[in-house]
Formats: sequence, structure tokens, C-alpha cells
Amino acid sequence: MSHTSSGLPVGRGLLYLTFAGAAWGTAGAAASLVYRASDMGPGALSFWRCAAGAVLLSAARLLRPRARGRTGSRTRTRPAAAVAPVRRLLRAGATGAGLAVFQTAYFAAVAATGLAVATVVTLGAGPVLIALGARIALGERLGRAGLPAVAGALAGLGVLVLGGGDATVRPWGVLLALLSAAGYSAMTLLTRRWGRDGGADHSATTLGAFTVAALCLLPFALSEGLVPHTAEPVRLLCLLAYIGTVPTALAYTLYFAGAAVVRSATVSVIMLLEPVCAAVLAVLLLGEHLTAPTLAGTAVLLGSVGGLAVAEARSARTARREPVLA
Repeated sequence: MSHTSSGLPVGRGLLYLTFAGAAWGTAGAAASLVYRASDMGPGALSFWRCAAGAVLLSAARLLRPRARGRTGSRTRTRPAAAVAPVRRLLRAGATGAGLAVFQTAYFAAVAATGLAVATVVTLGAGPVLIALGARIALGERLGRAGLPAVAGALAGLGVLVLGGGDATVRPWGVLLALLSAAGYSAMTLLTRRWGRDGGADHSATTLGAFTVAALCLLPFALSEGLVPHTAEPVRLLCLLAYIGTVPTALAYTLYFAGAAVVRSATVSVIMLLEPVCAAVLAVLLLGEHLTAPTLAGTAVLLGSVGGLAVAEARSARTARREPVLA
């Protein structure tokens, strides 16, 4: 199995991204249940999501053994040690700003033009922007299997989300969705670029991103009402605990780890698993109907994701052999 400069095998990175995409898909269903149980707004929910993720990761870092960190610090030169905190701060700020733009603009797009259009534009524009950015800034190519896989994934996404035929397109909502896609793309490309350098602390990156994003989202949360009113406080707390734990603290940590070692275009396509899982949960938990377009879009999208993941793993094995043959 091929390893990258960060030490994580590419195959494991693909698994991390698959889990993260599936976990992100559960956040939408959990958010719907939160809205049913309280008057919490999307800005407040995003704030509490990021704040809870930051608290959980801080606790995990405090409980983590530090022997490995002390061993690694002995081999680090003093100039590098002095630069490291500044570099981590800059990375956390950039990643957190991208995360805040991604989430806030997406929720605003949903309010402006509806869930279906906002989802298609945000998640559909993401792979395109990331593929272009990776080619220009990182020199990464899609490869023979990449372009058909991306095209198939986008087609499957469109059929899956727009299959109902009752979507309404509003220009302002589309612009907000494109802004959301730009924030997501920047976050992914920066993570990939920093992952090439090796030695990235993905837990620290995620913690910093959540902290910055929570600070950016706090004004929106305050304007909506930071503490919601609810007749089911226990249920609401359980839902918020789940959102802060699985699709946030855990999923984003795995996402940043996987995105550091897997090609950016592949990352963006794998993360399209989110609407697939959201559609499945909508049928199982929220009583929505399973339609033919939902099945067709899911099949096409999953096929594209699987094909691109296989191509990524094959490319990683080839890259591993080349230095040996040289």
C-alpha cells in the first residue's frame, strides 16, 4: 500500500474520506430533526456544531499521550520550532475561514433558492473548481479515468437531487451556492497542498478550523438566538451531541487527514457520498419516498465514486513502484 509524505497510506485515506462523506450525509437528517424539536436557526446550529467540535477535539488532545510529540520535537531544529506555531496559526485561519464560508453561504443559498438547487450548485461546482485549482496550483491531472468519473458523478448528483422536478432557480441563491463551493474548494486545495509537505497534525488543523469557523459564525448565531426554545430539551441535546461528535469532530478530522494524501479531484468526488446518504436517511427516518430518479442518480454517482477510488489506489501503487525501478 502506498504511503505519502504524511505517513498515511492512500488506501486508508480513501476509507477516511468515504466515512467522512457518509457521516456528513447524516448531518442533514439530524439537522432536520433539530429544526422539528426547536426553533434553532441554521446559523446557530452551525455555530454550535463548530463549537462542539472544537471542545471535543480539545478534550481528545488533552487526553492523548504526549510521548510521540516529545520524541518528534527532539529532531526539530530551533528555527523550525519557532516557525511552526505561526504556520499552524495561518493554516488554522485559512482553513477555518474556508469552512465558515462553505457552511454559511450554503445555508444562505438553501434559504434563497431551495435545498435542491443549492445542493446541486454547491456540490456540483466543487469538483469542477477543485479540478481546475488542482491543475493550476498543484499540477495534478485528472487522468484518463478522472474526467469521465467526475462527469458521471455530477450527472448522478443532478438526477438524484433534481429528480423531483419541483426546484426553483433564483440567481442570488445560485451565487451564494457558488460562494459556498469556492470556500469548500479552497479548504480542500489548501489541505492537499499542506499535506504534501508532510508532518501535518490533522487534529490540530481541524481544531483550529473549528475555532475560527465558530468565531466567524457567532454573529449569525447571536442574531438568530443562541439558545433555542424547545419542549424536548433532552432530545435536542442528544441530537446536538451527535452532530458535534460524528459528522463534525470525527468526520472532519478524517476528512482533513484523507484530503492531505488523496488527489484533490478524487476527494471532491468521494465527498458526493453526502447527498446519497442524506437521501437514504430521508427515506428511512423522515418518511420521504424513494423515487426512480433517486435510485438512478444514486447508482450513477456511486459507480463514479467507486471507479475513481479504484483509479486513485492504482495510481498510488504505480507511483510507489516508480522510485524502486529507477
